[in-house]
Amino acid sequence: MTTTLRPAEPLRHNPDGTRSRRYAVCVNSRPVGEIHLGTSPSLGDPVARIIDLRIAEPDRRRGRGTVAALAAEEVARGWGCVQLEALVPATADAALGLFHTLGYTVRNRGMDKRLGATPPALPPGSRARPMTEEEYDAWVADESERFAHTWIDLGVPEAAARAKSRNDHARLLPHGLATDGVLFSVLENEGVPVGTLWVAVGEPKAYVFDVETYPAHRGRGHGRTLMLLAERQAIESGRPVLGLNVFAGNTPAEHLYASLGYEPVLHCLSKPLL
Repeated sequence: MTTTLRPAEPLRHNPDGTRSRRYAVCVNSRPVGEIHLGTSPSLGDPVARIIDLRIAEPDRRRGRGTVAALAAEEVARGWGCVQLEALVPATADAALGLFHTLGYTVRNRGMDKRLGATPPALPPGSRARPMTEEEYDAWVADESERFAHTWIDLGVPEAAARAKSRNDHARLLPHGLATDGVLFSVLENEGVPVGTLWVAVGEPKAYVFDVETYPAHRGRGHGRTLMLLAERQAIESGRPVLGLNVFAGNTPAEHLYASLGYEPVLHCLSKPLL
């Protein structure tokens, strides 16, 4: 039997600048499922994304999904993409197994923590204060460069990585330090600045966008204190859940978040298209 993809619609050029197309997954011309393929809304044309992949129940566990995903790689190569990504819920064991078998690796994870009603106390000697305009200007220049290099190290072309950094910061911080719904803090220990925190407290949950301990002060527990500060800010803003992203390979951060009770909710997988 031959499994193929058959276009189910014309190639779409979407308002956000992405391209996408739906395909029927067919076995000997008989439809058995569908796959929705597009370019990444955050990384642009060089990176394709499997938006959805579904095989009808009677045809599952026969390798149809595997062949469909491989066929999607060929389509993405034809679009000129150099990488293919998939976002998979942490509870979708079958999908995670399929993508791992095909050579996808975890690029980053979304994690959540359900918070209690009482804001945690900061350790003795630690206090937080709002970031100043001067500090913000220095922070945003450094963080933008660091964020771009993170994606470059993950195999994203440099131009796409730098565009993502610019676009994300413009979208999330249209008014810089004065943007509504965001909190920028500097953590001090015994009066000395030791790190920074960027938290968004919009609906429906709070989100840690950046947490950074200054290099000279790492290994002293300040990262944990910054995360306790994030929890305080979320609870005080009435948000019951605090989310964050962690990149694969950042072992200290992964251990810290797990020890604080964060659990994976989404796995972002990627595969280079050689």
